[in-house]
Amino acid sequence: MCSGHYIWAIFFFASLCSASLANNAKINFREKEKKVLDQILGAGKYDARIRPSGINGTENAPTLVYVNMFLRSISKIDDYKMEYSVQLTFREQWTDERLKFDDIQGRLKYLTLTEANRVWMPDLFFSNEKEGHFHNIIMPNVYIRIFPNGSVLYSIRISLTLACPMNLKLYPLDRQICSLRMASYGWTTNDLVFLWKEGDPVQVVKNLHLPRFTLEKFLTDYCNSKTNTGEYSCLKVDLLFKREFSYYLIQIYIPCCMLVIVSWVSFWLDQGAVPARVSLGVTTLLTMATQTSGINASLPPVSYTKAIDVWTGVCLTFVFGALLEFALVNYASRSDIHKENLKKKRRDLEQASLDAASDLLDTDSNATFAMPLVRHPGDPLALEKLRQCEVHMQPPKRPNCCKTWLSKFPTRQCSRSKRIDVISRITFPLVFALFNLVYWSTYLFREEEDETF
Repeated sequence: MCSGHYIWAIFFFASLCSASLANNAKINFREKEKKVLDQILGAGKYDARIRPSGINGTENAPTLVYVNMFLRSISKIDDYKMEYSVQLTFREQWTDERLKFDDIQGRLKYLTLTEANRVWMPDLFFSNEKEGHFHNIIMPNVYIRIFPNGSVLYSIRISLTLACPMNLKLYPLDRQICSLRMASYGWTTNDLVFLWKEGDPVQVVKNLHLPRFTLEKFLTDYCNSKTNTGEYSCLKVDLLFKREFSYYLIQIYIPCCMLVIVSWVSFWLDQGAVPARVSLGVTTLLTMATQTSGINASLPPVSYTKAIDVWTGVCLTFVFGALLEFALVNYASRSDIHKENLKKKRRDLEQASLDAASDLLDTDSNATFAMPLVRHPGDPLALEKLRQCEVHMQPPKRPNCCKTWLSKFPTRQCSRSKRIDVISRITFPLVFALFNLVYWSTYLFREEEDETF
């Protein structure tokens, strides 16, 4: 029984000893890490103002900085200001021979710093940046890792608003290429060279959602620039965005088509319904003009014609044409009424003269008229019969489809105005359908041809 107690006491004492040794080892390990930091970054041992040496410690060779990034989100793409906003994790990696240290047999993988001014940093800047800021909640989102071989990894999370010059000729059937450019501000290529890190230098978050665009693809490239002060290293990322057409189809194209079709209702109203036809034409014209101005308000005032300008301009022309058609119908109606009144007056005068002549004949009872048995060549009745025979002897003409269709509307009061309405019922939809065919075939094919990346 006593031996059992001794065994448990020895086991408990051994566990306490091992825990204290482990704590001491941790304390000693942190102490060694502190000593390594003081050894490589201590006062008078490292100067952050001097750039690292080149490859293999070559003093005259430029420092190589490898860049990669992770696109976290793209918040907006502004057509009016021609800019876009992006949040990314930006990383740079280079080798500084002065920062080599003993890894304690592989136990010390890297050293972590949060103060960027403790070591030398590349003077990289974003050349097409408009606005930008760091993230400091809850702590500054930045770290520096120093590896035993002297390699330095710098990582920071930033948000940027970048300029994106756009070509809106095919708007809203367009694709836009927005770039992100990074360059050295003061070091020339003789001292500093930026390179893309091999193997997937740009990563994009999964399920990237944009309200009106889709990120189709991206491409990394180099964009070194030469100035009066020298040649500077530059990197760029080209992002290809495709505009989502469904939004514009619902908000612009379908409403414009509906307004054009509503303006055609005027062709089916009676010519005498002047207030109804005028109010319908003016209302659709004002609505179409408001729609056009609302579309242009969200776009920059560019000097060239956009695809949406062609669409709204033609739709506005069709609505205005429907209003002018009623003006023509009204004029034709009044002209037909005037002609019909003139014909009626002429018939009344002829009838009055015939009545007067018959009255004179009836009153002259002494006059006797002998009807000749043979008609003279100049006799009106003989001439009329001769014309009828010539008409019957002429060969029959081929029926004309248009004349046959228009003959359904006999000559009467306002017949010409009625025919204008009937012709407009067919002509306007046919011309609008032809315009749609030409418009969509032209801009869809141009979209495919202009898709260069």
